[in-house]
Amino acid sequence: MNNIKLFSDSTCDLPKELLNKLDISIIPLYVVFGDKSFKDGKDINIEELYKKVDELDTLPKTSAPSPIDVHNAFKPYIDKGDSIIYIGLSSELSSTILNAKIIEEEFQDADITIIDSKNLSAGIGLLLLKANELIESGIDKEKIVEEIKSLVPKIRTSFIVDDFDFLHKGGRCSSIQSLMGGLLKIKPILKVNEGNIILGQKPRGKKRKAIDLTLQNIYKNKDSIDLDRIIIGESMSIEDSLYIKKQLEKNMNFKEILLIEAGCVISSHCGKNTTGIYYIEK
Repeated sequence: MNNIKLFSDSTCDLPKELLNKLDISIIPLYVVFGDKSFKDGKDINIEELYKKVDELDTLPKTSAPSPIDVHNAFKPYIDKGDSIIYIGLSSELSSTILNAKIIEEEFQDADITIIDSKNLSAGIGLLLLKANELIESGIDKEKIVEEIKSLVPKIRTSFIVDDFDFLHKGGRCSSIQSLMGGLLKIKPILKVNEGNIILGQKPRGKKRKAIDLTLQNIYKNKDSIDLDRIIIGESMSIEDSLYIKKQLEKNMNFKEILLIEAGCVISSHCGKNTTGIYYIEK
């Protein structure tokens, strides 16, 4: 049986130490300020991202890895005869999956499988961690792919945004929504549904109120949640992550609660002080 090599893109937001430990290779997306492009997580980090936003008073654009980027990442493993599983950012949000599929077609004799996560950030990360566990268990690639694809619609992603500014400037909400969100002090709870970002509940007041509401929704559905793992993500919001972790430890029985920091591409769209919660339903 061929060695199975696991790939993703930089929006999976898993810590570099964990990715290295599990031998998961990352193809970075790009963060673009004017005519300068930076590879997410390699050429720019979160602190540098927000510093540039403040200095330039503008938000960056983001772009997918090119087909050439994917080609160059895959080729050494194809040359070794490895099988590849690539789990990437939702095709509804980026052309990353499309560009990976172009290279899949190019290497027709290679064993490459491209899986559309229909998700983002740690929603992708959860699938990667499950895929790694399945690879380590020694089952064949066909069964691994089948299992991961079956989990795609079971990933639950919610994130609480502190304000509408980044969403508005990034084209994720209208000017009226942005204005009303600011006036009413709404802390929107966004969700991922069939690969798209949708607006869920719209609590008013402090962000902690929105966090508690999200936690209450988890507690209500605890019998239908896979308790192997839950991931808490943040962009310059570590105190909220620690608060959520403490609450989950008191009220749930997750085997693992993993804290992560969102990368530059995800942060470019959600902004500072954003908090995400990601888990799998049974």
